[in-house]
Amino acid sequence: MANPWTTRTSMEAVPHQDNDSFRSEKKEGEAEVQIVEDVGSSIYGCDRTRRTLKNRHIQLIGLGGTIGTALFVQIGSGLATGGPASLFLAFTIWCTFVLAVNNCLSEMVTWIPVSSPFVRFADRFVDPALGFCTGVNFFVFEAILIPFEVVAFNIVLHFWTDKIPVVAVICIVLLAYTLLNLFAVKHFGESEFWLALGKVVLATGVILFTFVTMVGGNPIHDVYGFRNWDPSKVPGAPFAEYIKEGSLGRFLGFLACLIQASFTIAGPDYVSMAAGEAQAPRTTMPRAFQGTFFRLAAFFILGSLCVGIVVPYNDPDLLDAISNAHPGAGSSPYVIAMIHLGIPVLPHIVNALILTAVFSAGNSYVFCASRTLFGLALEGKAPRFLTRCTASGVPIYCVGVTLAISLLSFLQVSNNSAVVLQWFINLVTASQLLNYAIISFTYIRFHRALKVQGISRDTLPHKSFWQPFCAYYAFTGTLIMAFVGGYIVFVPGHWDVPSFLFSYAMIGIIPVLFVYWKIRYRSSWQKLATMTFFERERMIIDQYEEEIKS
Repeated sequence: MANPWTTRTSMEAVPHQDNDSFRSEKKEGEAEVQIVEDVGSSIYGCDRTRRTLKNRHIQLIGLGGTIGTALFVQIGSGLATGGPASLFLAFTIWCTFVLAVNNCLSEMVTWIPVSSPFVRFADRFVDPALGFCTGVNFFVFEAILIPFEVVAFNIVLHFWTDKIPVVAVICIVLLAYTLLNLFAVKHFGESEFWLALGKVVLATGVILFTFVTMVGGNPIHDVYGFRNWDPSKVPGAPFAEYIKEGSLGRFLGFLACLIQASFTIAGPDYVSMAAGEAQAPRTTMPRAFQGTFFRLAAFFILGSLCVGIVVPYNDPDLLDAISNAHPGAGSSPYVIAMIHLGIPVLPHIVNALILTAVFSAGNSYVFCASRTLFGLALEGKAPRFLTRCTASGVPIYCVGVTLAISLLSFLQVSNNSAVVLQWFINLVTASQLLNYAIISFTYIRFHRALKVQGISRDTLPHKSFWQPFCAYYAFTGTLIMAFVGGYIVFVPGHWDVPSFLFSYAMIGIIPVLFVYWKIRYRSSWQKLATMTFFERERMIIDQYEEEIKS
């Protein structure tokens, strides 16, 4: 059955075709570039976006989508559950999986820097049905995180006052997202650069705060060092028991921390979403992906270590803040430590920076969600009107649909904020893990196709290390964690139907979407020997790179 969304007039660019028609068009050589240019796509890409994002923009967009309240506030619940050692080990181990995903994406995206890359890679390198699943999954993940951050913004604001009406806060934030995402992409990049810079300041600041105060640089001159890791000073440290006692309890505590790390740590997928709008992508994108390693090490690994240093896992104030959902920075382990050490001003500075971090994360999600929907439309898996862009290269209808979904933020008006936040978290936790598993599997197919077709990886703009081991490692780990994420409901006495449904909803939905597309459109599994690698798009990018060098 033909896909009704891919029907186009002869004067429109056709971003995706089957292999036969693609090869037929490929014979025209330079003429096909002219065809693309005739429909207004120009050398900037057949998807009509504009390459205006600089390296510094992309680096900070990657940070904008990864560093939020989870690293500064919600991380306290992981500390209380598993203890400082479990938290540190879990974050360190999970960083290796994300780094493996980064290696997979970096090699593919730097060679083929197109809009919504990994969604379209799943289509071309595996099966159009998987591309459809990937796009829907990532779009839902990103779109749902927008109201999550809007609700979080209101909670952080309550650290100072609850006098501002919830409706007013939601409207102001959504209006700001609209303005930042509907103008030229370069304005979004510039705004995100400065907003995300605040996150870097905050993440660096709390790390410095930890090392200065632990050696006695605090008002009460307490040289506490690694006291909170010492079982003789803090009973049960450094591995806390969770649900059960003994070794099983400590393992469950570590597992809870690993699940939190899998939700908190991200990065390469956000960087890749800017590929279609990056200046000089063959130069810019490798640098952006290489920076992911340093971001993981500096902010997530060191951050998880610092949290376990500044406050004990069983601190009464920390447990009270978690159980009573103290607003904003009030639940942050760092703020609790500042109060204990008699530092009255820093909590307000931390809360202000967390507020900008939350706003920046939501802004990044609008960008990524709209580009994912745009990628689906380019591949004929969403209505074609979504491919239309403004003169400045913004996919306006995709942004509009994304912002419409963000209206779910108004659920907070009639429900408890903590309840609404948990709804959103439960719904999307498995989505991120499934997305990483799909990216890894897509790379495995990509790697095999290069070998079958005799294309040396040494000829690519960027060759990642330890491949294909990284792809298999990431695929195995992320897929297992997607199923383990809701394990708590299977522990005797903890069964909860809503938690089970939210935790495993996307795991059940994705196979249904895959089967639906396979049956309805009779899509075929891509053959390694005949697999194409976006030849037309690469030709346009090559021409663009030549233009900017001359």
